[in-house]
Amino acid sequence: MKAHAVVFTAPGKVEFRAVECPEPGPEDVVIELTHSWISNGTEGSFLRGERLAGDTARRTGDPSPFPIIAGYQKVGMVTAVGAAVRDHHVGDRVFAVMSQVEGMFDRHAGHVSPSVCHQSFVHRLPDGGASEDYSGMVLTQVGYNCGTRPRIEPGELAVVVGDGLVGQWTGQTLKQRGARVIMTGRHEDRLAKFTEGGWGQAIKVTGDGAAEIAALGLGEVAVMVDTVGDARLFDAYLPLMQHGGTMVSAGFYGTADAIEIQRFRYREIAFDLVAGITAPRVDATIQWVAEGKLDTAGLITHRFPVEAAAEAWALIESKREPVLGVILEWKART
Repeated sequence: MKAHAVVFTAPGKVEFRAVECPEPGPEDVVIELTHSWISNGTEGSFLRGERLAGDTARRTGDPSPFPIIAGYQKVGMVTAVGAAVRDHHVGDRVFAVMSQVEGMFDRHAGHVSPSVCHQSFVHRLPDGGASEDYSGMVLTQVGYNCGTRPRIEPGELAVVVGDGLVGQWTGQTLKQRGARVIMTGRHEDRLAKFTEGGWGQAIKVTGDGAAEIAALGLGEVAVMVDTVGDARLFDAYLPLMQHGGTMVSAGFYGTADAIEIQRFRYREIAFDLVAGITAPRVDATIQWVAEGKLDTAGLITHRFPVEAAAEAWALIESKREPVLGVILEWKART
């Protein structure tokens, strides 16, 4: 089946071009996209050739992972369903995760339309609200997972390291649970979004931020969330943690992913690894967005027609202006 997609053809090279998808099977749903949300960190890592798939880091001797269609989150309208599909119907407005493609390094794809998706990767959206607000639900549910998994009581202190999208949604979720939330980061515009949204305190840092957090004198940290992918943060924040606190890992560490666990054992520190995805959690996240518990629209800073995907990536990689949530618009092709 013919489709169009955003293809990474080589390190740093982005093209919008025609591709081939398999013919849909009995359990597949075909979706014409209206929007897809770029995952700046994960997809940027693929664009640089740092990953083979998912959280699998590329190591010396591994093959070159190109060409590839990166991404994993999009919204659109159902145009066809297989004979075995029961929960989705033509005309439904849906969110979808991975699609199937042919002729690429990886047969899974994100930014491709029409998208041929297994029914288990498709989620019907609630009535009302802008479709684009739901186009990043994989990343949003990682933040939701970061914020709902740790042990924390209302009024306890949580530190979110990183002011990107996952950090923003993590902080929002922890705030909804009654935590006192502090975000650390390096981008004043992103930190301002967090504080102006009423989600908590934010401080600009140049390093790991542990010294700055300690200097605030706000007491022990119940939860520390790493959304930037720096394993050194666990040692840096250990002296600040309350006994039995929780450290949450949502970052990608490449090959530098080892920590010495013994020093955490006697403090009874718990670790939550939260970068995965489950269908029930996506549905719960969609519901939170629908109820206004999580803000997605306020984090969208740029929109590009999908044909200009290379321009979107030039902005993301160069950071020539403040950028956070970037969506691709497919409306002209539906």
